[in-house]
Amino acid sequence: MATYLTQDKKEEIFAEYGGASKNTGSIEGQVALFTFRINHLSQHLRENKKDHSCRRSLLSLVGKRKKLLTYLAKKDIQQYRDLIEKLGIRK
Repeated sequence: MATYLTQDKKEEIFAEYGGASKNTGSIEGQVALFTFRINHLSQHLRENKKDHSCRRSLLSLVGKRKKLLTYLAKKDIQQYRDLIEKLGIRK
């Protein structure tokens, strides 16, 4: 696990978005966790432009988040809209 993502922070994210801190399988919690990691990696890449392995990880996370958001949009459009508004993902 990355050093910036402690167990406490992970539980906090899942408690806020997933309903319970142990509900790590919820789509909303996973998307929120991916968003947190994406934001951190984006900040890292602004400072370290030549870190290509980090860039690859970032693109992988963005793809995973997009797949989960597509699934959520098909499953429950209102929940999808609430989540992207809460996370501030789309404009």
